[in-house]
Amino acid sequence: MRCTIVPPHILDHMAREADEPELRELARRSLVISSAQRTERRVLPVAAPSATQDFNPSRTIKDAGHTETLPGKTVRAEGAGPTSDATVNTAYDWLGVVFDFYETAYQRDSIDGAGLPMISTVHYGQNYDNAFWNGEQMVYGDGDGTLFTAFTGPLDVTGHELTHGVTQYTAALEYYGQSGALNESVSDVFGSLIKQYHLGQTADQADWLIGQGLLAKSVHGVALRSMKAPGTAYDDPQLGKDPQPADMAHYVDTYRDNGGVHINSGIPNRAFYLASAAIGGHAWEKAGKIWYQTLTGGKLAATADFAAFAAATVETAGSLYGASGAEASAVRQAWTGVGVHV
Repeated sequence: MRCTIVPPHILDHMAREADEPELRELARRSLVISSAQRTERRVLPVAAPSATQDFNPSRTIKDAGHTETLPGKTVRAEGAGPTSDATVNTAYDWLGVVFDFYETAYQRDSIDGAGLPMISTVHYGQNYDNAFWNGEQMVYGDGDGTLFTAFTGPLDVTGHELTHGVTQYTAALEYYGQSGALNESVSDVFGSLIKQYHLGQTADQADWLIGQGLLAKSVHGVALRSMKAPGTAYDDPQLGKDPQPADMAHYVDTYRDNGGVHINSGIPNRAFYLASAAIGGHAWEKAGKIWYQTLTGGKLAATADFAAFAAATVETAGSLYGASGAEASAVRQAWTGVGVHV
């Protein structure tokens, strides 16, 4: 299924409660689009990168021309100069930042680890209120301008969605229940880390928000999600209230949203924040490396639940920094702090 940045519970609420009929209809259409296509989740063999190898991105930006046809017309290719369309230029730049992050932090060559060309399509649909990874490329809507701004704006939206691709090519976490919530959480983790990397922020300087700047000024909220304080990102009559739990005591059992993948991801999100805050420094260097090695190490089951993922991160921390080290202790305590006991 398409992995979208705006969860269906927000669009459901908009479809019922938005002030204007046009916004309610846009929300309904966005829901239809977001669930219309399914993609095959694959784990493909990739070449092992050399730690000293220099990788070069291959970026292409396409324009859907406000249609729902992909991929659209090529409007900027790798190495070409900026266009007159700021949306095109931002999409191009953000692909470059994501590529640089994975290369610099983890010696990963693009999304698949083997130089996969990076494609983004902009101006998808009519005021489409979402962005998504469809198994092959990144797609952005322009937003409705009243509740959501352009989805190319926040860097972490691009980082989040492209990380779904990284997960697809590595652990391939099944998109349902706790493994699906982990899939969403991993994308939030690296979406946030990519933004922190771009801004040069340490863990204590970061806002730990996902989609900050995406909500229009009229909306009562700061972002789509808060990793630091799940459940506090927004509380708005037209969008509803952020339903994310921060611990297992408030885990949400639901059949909707593939078993609550966008809701219960708040629990592993907060665990990562707690681990990063305890370890300190640049979160991508140690906490992020632990999560990345866990995701890509080949030992994680596609159906892993929170407890299995937590145990794997503690084991990875011990392998990287010593079983009795501060890092392993911080990771274990972080999971305990959200009610997942290792």
